[in-house]
Amino acid sequence: MSCILLFNKPYGVICQFSRDGLHPTLADYIAVPEVYPAGRLDTDSEGLLVLTDDGKLQHRITDPRHKLAKTYWVQVEGVPDQAALAQLRGGVQLKDGMTLPAEARLIDEPENLWSRTPPVRFRKVIPTGWLELTIREGRNRQVRRMTAAVGLPTLRLIRYRIGDWTLGGLEPGQWRREEA
Repeated sequence: MSCILLFNKPYGVICQFSRDGLHPTLADYIAVPEVYPAGRLDTDSEGLLVLTDDGKLQHRITDPRHKLAKTYWVQVEGVPDQAALAQLRGGVQLKDGMTLPAEARLIDEPENLWSRTPPVRFRKVIPTGWLELTIREGRNRQVRRMTAAVGLPTLRLIRYRIGDWTLGGLEPGQWRREEA
Protein backbone atom coordinates (compact mmCIF):
# COMPACT_ATOMS: atom_id res chain seq x y z
CA MET A 1 0.00 0.00 0.00
CA SER A 2 1.42 3.35 -1.04
CA CYS A 3 1.94 6.15 1.43
CA ILE A 4 0.68 9.53 0.20
CA LEU A 5 1.08 12.72 2.21
CA LEU A 6 -0.37 16.11 1.32
CA PHE A 7 1.65 18.99 2.76
CA ASN A 8 0.99 22.73 2.78
CA LYS A 9 4.51 24.01 2.18
CA PRO A 10 5.10 27.38 3.83
CA TYR A 11 6.95 30.22 2.14
CA GLY A 12 10.73 29.87 2.57
CA VAL A 13 10.82 26.08 2.94
CA ILE A 14 12.92 24.12 0.44
CA CYS A 15 11.50 20.94 -1.09
CA GLN A 16 14.10 18.52 0.18
CA PHE A 17 14.77 16.63 3.39
CA SER A 18 18.51 17.30 3.56
CA ARG A 19 19.35 20.49 5.39
CA ASP A 20 21.23 23.30 3.66
CA GLY A 21 21.81 25.37 6.80
CA LEU A 22 20.00 28.38 5.34
CA HIS A 23 16.34 27.41 5.01
CA PRO A 24 13.83 25.19 6.76
CA THR A 25 13.37 21.87 4.93
CA LEU A 26 10.72 19.18 4.71
CA ALA A 27 12.53 17.41 7.57
CA ASP A 28 11.47 20.25 9.87
CA TYR A 29 7.81 19.34 9.28
CA ILE A 30 7.52 15.70 8.21
CA ALA A 31 8.97 12.76 10.16
CA VAL A 32 7.68 9.97 7.94
CA PRO A 33 10.44 7.71 6.60
CA GLU A 34 10.91 6.89 2.91
CA VAL A 35 8.56 9.50 1.41
CA TYR A 36 9.79 11.89 -1.24
CA PRO A 37 8.22 14.92 -2.92
CA ALA A 38 6.53 14.31 -6.25
CA GLY A 39 7.62 17.54 -7.88
CA ARG A 40 8.84 20.74 -6.34
CA LEU A 41 7.75 24.17 -5.31
CA ASP A 42 10.23 27.03 -5.31
CA THR A 43 11.35 28.35 -1.94
CA ASP A 44 9.28 31.50 -2.52
CA SER A 45 6.13 29.57 -3.47
CA GLU A 46 3.59 28.08 -1.08
CA GLY A 47 0.97 25.40 -1.05
CA LEU A 48 0.30 21.81 -1.96
CA LEU A 49 3.13 19.34 -2.17
CA VAL A 50 2.43 15.62 -2.61
CA LEU A 51 4.91 13.22 -1.03
CA THR A 52 4.91 9.48 -1.59
CA ASP A 53 6.95 6.31 -1.24
CA ASP A 54 5.57 5.02 -4.57
CA GLY A 55 8.01 5.63 -7.42
CA LYS A 56 5.39 4.97 -10.13
CA LEU A 57 2.99 7.46 -8.60
CA GLN A 58 5.78 9.99 -8.20
CA HIS A 59 6.61 9.57 -11.90
CA ARG A 60 2.94 9.93 -12.94
CA ILE A 61 2.63 13.19 -10.99
CA THR A 62 5.84 14.74 -12.29
CA ASP A 63 6.18 13.45 -15.87
CA PRO A 64 4.90 16.10 -18.32
CA ARG A 65 3.60 13.39 -20.67
CA HIS A 66 0.80 12.67 -18.17
CA LYS A 67 -0.27 16.34 -18.18
CA LEU A 68 -1.66 16.17 -14.66
CA ALA A 69 -3.50 19.42 -13.95
CA LYS A 70 -2.02 21.70 -11.30
CA THR A 71 -4.03 24.70 -10.10
CA TYR A 72 -2.44 27.80 -8.61
CA TRP A 73 -3.74 30.90 -6.90
CA VAL A 74 -1.61 33.77 -8.12
CA GLN A 75 -1.50 37.29 -6.72
CA VAL A 76 -0.16 39.55 -9.44
CA GLU A 77 0.96 43.14 -9.66
CA GLY A 78 -1.65 44.93 -11.73
CA VAL A 79 -5.23 44.04 -12.57
CA PRO A 80 -5.57 41.27 -15.16
CA ASP A 81 -7.68 42.23 -18.15
CA GLN A 82 -9.37 40.05 -20.77
CA ALA A 83 -6.38 40.35 -23.14
CA ALA A 84 -3.98 38.96 -20.52
CA LEU A 85 -6.39 36.14 -19.69
CA ALA A 86 -6.76 35.32 -23.41
CA GLN A 87 -2.97 35.15 -23.78
CA LEU A 88 -2.69 32.76 -20.83
CA ARG A 89 -5.54 30.65 -22.20
CA GLY A 90 -3.92 30.45 -25.62
CA GLY A 91 -0.39 29.64 -24.46
CA VAL A 92 2.45 32.03 -23.77
CA GLN A 93 5.77 32.29 -25.60
CA LEU A 94 8.63 31.84 -23.12
CA LYS A 95 12.37 31.64 -23.77
CA ASP A 96 12.15 27.82 -23.70
CA GLY A 97 9.17 27.67 -26.08
CA MET A 98 5.42 28.04 -26.17
CA THR A 99 3.44 26.86 -23.15
CA LEU A 100 0.38 24.69 -23.45
CA PRO A 101 -2.89 26.59 -23.12
CA ALA A 102 -3.83 27.22 -19.49
CA GLU A 103 -7.15 27.65 -17.77
CA ALA A 104 -7.13 31.19 -16.40
CA ARG A 105 -9.75 33.21 -14.58
CA LEU A 106 -9.96 36.20 -12.28
CA ILE A 107 -10.77 35.35 -8.68
CA ASP A 108 -11.23 37.26 -5.46
CA GLU A 109 -8.54 36.77 -2.83
CA PRO A 110 -9.14 33.20 -1.62
CA GLU A 111 -11.21 32.93 1.56
CA ASN A 112 -9.43 32.05 4.78
CA LEU A 113 -6.05 32.70 3.17
CA TRP A 114 -3.27 32.65 5.74
CA SER A 115 -0.93 35.59 6.09
CA ARG A 116 2.53 35.14 4.67
CA THR A 117 5.78 35.78 6.52
CA PRO A 118 7.30 37.96 5.24
CA PRO A 119 4.23 39.73 3.87
CA VAL A 120 3.90 40.50 0.16
CA ARG A 121 5.16 43.99 -0.58
CA PHE A 122 2.38 46.53 -0.78
CA ARG A 123 2.38 49.63 -2.98
CA LYS A 124 -0.41 52.17 -2.66
CA VAL A 125 -0.22 53.24 -6.30
CA ILE A 126 -0.09 49.78 -7.91
CA PRO A 127 -3.19 47.61 -7.54
CA THR A 128 -3.00 43.83 -7.33
CA GLY A 129 -5.29 41.09 -8.56
CA TRP A 130 -5.75 37.35 -8.13
CA LEU A 131 -5.84 34.67 -10.80
CA GLU A 132 -6.64 31.00 -10.69
CA LEU A 133 -4.33 29.36 -13.21
CA THR A 134 -4.38 25.67 -14.16
CA ILE A 135 -1.49 24.28 -16.16
CA ARG A 136 -0.59 20.81 -17.38
CA GLU A 137 3.17 21.25 -17.59
CA GLY A 138 5.82 21.72 -14.97
CA ARG A 139 8.56 23.91 -16.39
CA ASN A 140 10.91 25.69 -14.02
CA ARG A 141 9.12 28.72 -12.51
CA GLN A 142 6.53 28.41 -15.28
CA VAL A 143 3.61 30.25 -13.66
CA ARG A 144 5.83 33.18 -12.65
CA ARG A 145 7.27 33.39 -16.16
CA MET A 146 3.83 33.16 -17.78
CA THR A 147 2.32 35.97 -15.73
CA ALA A 148 5.40 38.14 -16.28
CA ALA A 149 5.17 37.53 -20.05
CA VAL A 150 1.65 39.00 -20.07
CA GLY A 151 2.70 42.02 -18.00
CA LEU A 152 1.54 40.78 -14.59
CA PRO A 153 4.50 40.00 -12.30
CA THR A 154 3.70 37.38 -9.64
CA LEU A 155 3.73 38.63 -6.06
CA ARG A 156 2.47 35.48 -4.35
CA LEU A 157 2.09 31.95 -5.68
CA ILE A 158 0.09 29.22 -3.95
CA ARG A 159 -0.45 25.77 -5.46
CA TYR A 160 -3.96 24.72 -4.48
CA ARG A 161 -4.54 21.51 -6.44
CA ILE A 162 -2.62 18.63 -8.04
CA GLY A 163 -4.95 16.29 -9.95
CA ASP A 164 -7.72 15.42 -7.47
CA TRP A 165 -5.75 16.43 -4.35
CA THR A 166 -6.24 19.87 -2.79
CA LEU A 167 -4.99 21.82 0.20
CA GLY A 168 -8.43 21.16 1.70
CA GLY A 169 -8.07 23.12 4.94
CA LEU A 170 -4.41 22.38 5.62
CA GLU A 171 -2.70 25.26 7.38
CA PRO A 172 0.90 26.12 6.37
CA GLY A 173 3.26 23.49 7.78
CA GLN A 174 0.50 20.90 8.26
CA TRP A 175 0.24 17.59 6.44
CA ARG A 176 -2.22 14.72 6.25
CA ARG A 177 -2.10 11.16 5.02
CA GLU A 178 -4.27 10.24 2.02
CA GLU A 179 -5.53 6.87 0.89
CA ALA A 180 -3.74 5.52 -2.19
